[in-house]
Amino acid sequence: MSKETIIIIDYGSGNLRSAAKAFEHMIAQDKVDAEVIISDKADDVLKADRIVLPGQGAFPDCMENLQATTGMIDALEQRVLKDGKPFLGICVGMQLLATRGLEYGLTAGLDWVPGQVVPFNIDPSLKIPQMGWNEVVMPTSGAQDNHHPLLRSIKTSKESSEHYYFVHSFMFECDYNHHVLGLTDYGGLYASIVGRDNIVGVQFHPEKSQDAGLRLIGDFMAWKP
Repeated sequence: MSKETIIIIDYGSGNLRSAAKAFEHMIAQDKVDAEVIISDKADDVLKADRIVLPGQGAFPDCMENLQATTGMIDALEQRVLKDGKPFLGICVGMQLLATRGLEYGLTAGLDWVPGQVVPFNIDPSLKIPQMGWNEVVMPTSGAQDNHHPLLRSIKTSKESSEHYYFVHSFMFECDYNHHVLGLTDYGGLYASIVGRDNIVGVQFHPEKSQDAGLRLIGDFMAWKP
């Protein structure tokens, strides 16, 4: 078998090197026959076995940068939506999966997971952006019920729940509950993991989340949707 290619998309809107290092660490640890490539080329995405879309900054800026990266959205639609290759969106890369974002006005997203990205509507005593460590728990009902293979490492009891590193001011509101794979409480529960089919997005930064984040990356590399 040929070596798998994991593409981390460079569209000027992500913390690419730390994400790549986290994947390289898990490739070495789990002895995976794979290589990580940071690329802004649509042709590389069309040959990728797994695709990672990081993102940081404002939703409209990230979407504009993605659209300005020649051929990238067409390549993503081919490889992810048509070919069914595993896809992981991180932080704003997860938010871009939505139908629309409401940061600085209305901006159309990729519309891969129906919903919208909206400001936090929480206790005013809590700081925005949410910055730091927080828990992720599974929905207590619905089709997923913690059965998603990408999330098998997430512990669900309060006594042993995992913490992940967050930096964001907006949250993803899914149109359909079965697309909500994980929840986080910050003045109220919101979707911190979303997904459907071969697509998953996480609001937190797994590459900055120590062992818990590395385990999720390892599960992504082993995932066969």
